[in-house]
Amino acid sequence: QVQLVESGGGLVQPGGSLRLSCAASGFTFSSYAMSWYRQAPGKERELVAAITSAGGSTNYADSVKGRFTISRDNAKNTVYLQMNSLKPEDTAVYYCNADSGAWDYWGQGTQVTVSS
Repeated sequence: QVQLVESGGGLVQPGGSLRLSCAASGFTFSSYAMSWYRQAPGKERELVAAITSAGGSTNYADSVKGRFTISRDNAKNTVYLQMNSLKPEDTAVYYCNADSGAWDYWGQGTQVTVSS
């Protein structure tokens, strides 16, 4: 049974930090590229950050470059998103995605709210 379980969301003040985690099970984690997406109310889901299966390459949305860092630990079957200098416009539900090119899995999402 494939599972992607996100955690680490919450309420944070502007300028603060959060670290999201996504624990994977039920598939060969090290064979999948992993990504974080987000969806704000009334907006389409957008790609935030992605990392290749071995972790050798990453890419980021322009809106988060220099503030967010994606990483993975294939020994722990977990992908992370370190979010610094958070802004109110980062408020969204954040989703973890696993993609092998043939198969695609999603987590249930974790809410991030940036507000004073």
